[in-house]
Amino acid sequence: MRAPGPCAECGAGGAARYRCPRCGTAYCSVPCCRTHREHCAPEPRQERQREAAGHGSPPEPAPLEDILSEEDEQDRVPPEKLKLLGESEELRDLLLNPHLRQLLLTLDQARDKSSLMRKFMQEPLFVEFADCCLSIVEPPEKENILPE
Repeated sequence: MRAPGPCAECGAGGAARYRCPRCGTAYCSVPCCRTHREHCAPEPRQERQREAAGHGSPPEPAPLEDILSEEDEQDRVPPEKLKLLGESEELRDLLLNPHLRQLLLTLDQARDKSSLMRKFMQEPLFVEFADCCLSIVEPPEKENILPE
């Protein structure tokens, strides 16, 4: 892992531990991230990397440490739990539904994902999908079960 450089927003040397997922600019904190977002170029980082390389092949994905901000870190699901999603028969069965797959594609391609997510959470099929994913990565605790 490379050593952090200076923050593009406040100039703090060696403190820029985070990177903007849209343009790749390095910053050091949540306040600097917010400042950067106000004037960040809307062009996605990956598109710029493809153009710079002169071809359409996908670039190397950025390390998680560069993409996640301090706010995102607390909501991060560990990779070992994410692998459980791929092993779930129930989730695979749900994903066979073409309507659900279309909803997921639409969500993936949307600019305003959060408002679309709120809308989709009114769809019973999408709620079932979300609940299934959550039950896999965060199994319910057995606090109300009586011992046998």
